[in-house]
Amino acid sequence: MAIPQIGKRISSSTLPRGKPRDKTARLFADIAASTRKKCRPWVTLTYAQSLDGCIAARPGHGLTLSTRRSLVLTHRLRAAHDAILVGIGTVLADNPRLTVRLTPGKDPQPVVLDSQLRFPLNTNLLRKHPKSPWIVAGTDVEESRQRTLEIAGARVFRLPINTKGQIELPDVLGHLADRGIHKLMVEGGAHVITSFLSNRMVDRVVLTLTPLLLGGLRAVGSLSEGRDMSFPRLDPVYYQWLGEDIVLWGEPIWGGA
Repeated sequence: MAIPQIGKRISSSTLPRGKPRDKTARLFADIAASTRKKCRPWVTLTYAQSLDGCIAARPGHGLTLSTRRSLVLTHRLRAAHDAILVGIGTVLADNPRLTVRLTPGKDPQPVVLDSQLRFPLNTNLLRKHPKSPWIVAGTDVEESRQRTLEIAGARVFRLPINTKGQIELPDVLGHLADRGIHKLMVEGGAHVITSFLSNRMVDRVVLTLTPLLLGGLRAVGSLSEGRDMSFPRLDPVYYQWLGEDIVLWGEPIWGGA
């Protein structure tokens, strides 16, 4: 595609038309060939963001950014993984189903990180998902709350928490690997995205970039706390236009700023 002239308005008419070569075939071939790590699943981190790096206009309020074609790709990604993981913040804000609906395929096992067991009883994950959600909580949650959720259909797993009141990601991923999860898709939200990147527990990033400016909740927080100034770069990087969205993907390589 030719580079637009400086000052020239970019409209939908300047975007690729027709049926360009589907470069996502390589993405799904790579996923199919992926195997679990020694002590954890292979992790694909995927989310949609605005041009200014936001996933929502404000915290706690969900917002659909992807176009229909991009959502179809997301559902194809779900079907290609054994499980899909989100944080409790995403459940409270979006009430997602995390199922495969826009393309043929099997629903992945839903996993929710919820150290304080705030998981509501009226969620789509309990009412509209064919599989019981796995909720990963801390060891200090109330047993009565756990029983209530398990009676409603959830499975609650307790793992130790650190001094910050958080569950360590290596423990979570090790637990999932022990339960037969070889390929894990991580969808967010911002705290979960940042945690996986900070812990370098990401093997593939699939990022949908939509032509909006939100000035809201940033997808990725600080990655430099407690570490040297080393940041992930996708190398090699691939891309595919899907309507007005562009999807970028690649394997993160940690190096200098």
